[in-house]
Formats: sequence, structure tokens, C-alpha cells
Amino acid sequence: KESGIEDNTLIMFLSDNGGNLEELTPSWRGYLFVPHETLDGKIVRLGNNPSVMPGAADTYQSYGLPWANVSNTPFRLYKHFANEGGISTPLIACWPGVTQKNAITNQTGHVMDIMATCLDLAKMPYPTTYGGREIIPLEGKSLLPILQGKQREPHEAIYWEHEGNRAVRHGKWKLVSSFPNYWELHDMEADRTELNNLVGEYPEIVQEMDSMYRSWARRVGVARWPISGKQEDEDYLRHD
Repeated sequence: KESGIEDNTLIMFLSDNGGNLEELTPSWRGYLFVPHETLDGKIVRLGNNPSVMPGAADTYQSYGLPWANVSNTPFRLYKHFANEGGISTPLIACWPGVTQKNAITNQTGHVMDIMATCLDLAKMPYPTTYGGREIIPLEGKSLLPILQGKQREPHEAIYWEHEGNRAVRHGKWKLVSSFPNYWELHDMEADRTELNNLVGEYPEIVQEMDSMYRSWARRVGVARWPISGKQEDEDYLRHD
């Protein structure tokens, strides 16, 4: 507003992806990197201490697994996992005259779409090379149609993997696994809280999406978990 460019500026705000289950115990090595005091001289209070309300500048607190789970209500689990509690975040977008006002959409997007959106708005192509080397093609899709209140052509599929926890979203279906467990299958339109595992009812969908995940994992170089330095018999794809 102060610069006079409010009507020509797209503002996008999104939160982190779920509460953090980690607890700052006395043996936590990260303490070495936490400032001893704030810029105005207050001593920083460290650890997993229920008597200290986290959030202030002089706190570096954790709240552990139970509160991490509550923070993501009604979704399952939290950061680190590929369930909805660990991958979902609200996105608020504002661009006067372009974005819908006071509207909510249930269309699925991904953080990789933000780059594609910025390039779309700037009318700029994504480069194919950098420093004389070919680079990985852009996989995001512009969010502009969604921001304008239109239906966007969805991704064929979206994939996740973090420390062995993995998932693939294909249409209304989501295949998800918490390492080292086997897949769960959920209908995101009817059960976004992932309470009803439909693996036994739709084995053909599980097989198809498992194959999709394996192809993606090979293409992008997903490493086996736990990382051992070896890649034997595609074990990095077999968490089942």
C-alpha cells in the first residue's frame, strides 16, 4: 500500500507443514546452535518445559508428540510423515481484481506450483539449461486458474517421500505409508482424515499407484531408507 503497488501485487502466504513431534531433551545436540540470549539481552529458555509458554522471543521450546498431533486436528500425524497432518498447509492468496474475494477452493495444489505460478504471471519460460548443463524440467502447474476461480487441469499425480515415509495422490485416491509399514489407501473426497484403509477393497488401484510411485522414485532418485550407502535389489522401493 505504501508503495502504491497493492493492486498489482500477488501476495501468497502459507504455513509450515504440520506440528513438530521432536522434543528438545537435555541430550539434543542442536542446543549448540541456539542463541544464549535475545538481541535485547533476555536469556533464552530452552527445552521441553510444560511450564514455559512457547512462542515468545526468549523461548526455544518443543511440545512433543501429543501436542503435535493436536495441532493438526483433524488430520492424521504430523511433520515427518506423508499423512495429511504432515504434508498439508493452508495457502492464502490475495491479488485485488484477480483473485476471488473471500473464497475457498478444494482444488489440490502443491508447493512446486508456486514457481510455475510466478513464471506464468511474469510470462517467462522455465530454462532448460543453466551453466551449460541441462536442468530438471519444471513439474509444477500454475495456480492462476484456481486463483481466478476457475477449474485447473489437475496434476496427473503428486508424490512425496521423506525418510522412508511416502505417498502418491492420484485423483481422489491417496496411497500412503509410514516407514516401514505397507501401503494404506484412502479416498480423499470421502475420508481426508485417513481413517478408513481401503487397501483390501481396491487391490487393483493399490497395484497401479504402487507402480506409479516406483516409476517416480526411480526417475527422481529416491534413496533407500535407512540410508546405508548401498542400493541392492531396489530395496529402497520395498518398504512392505
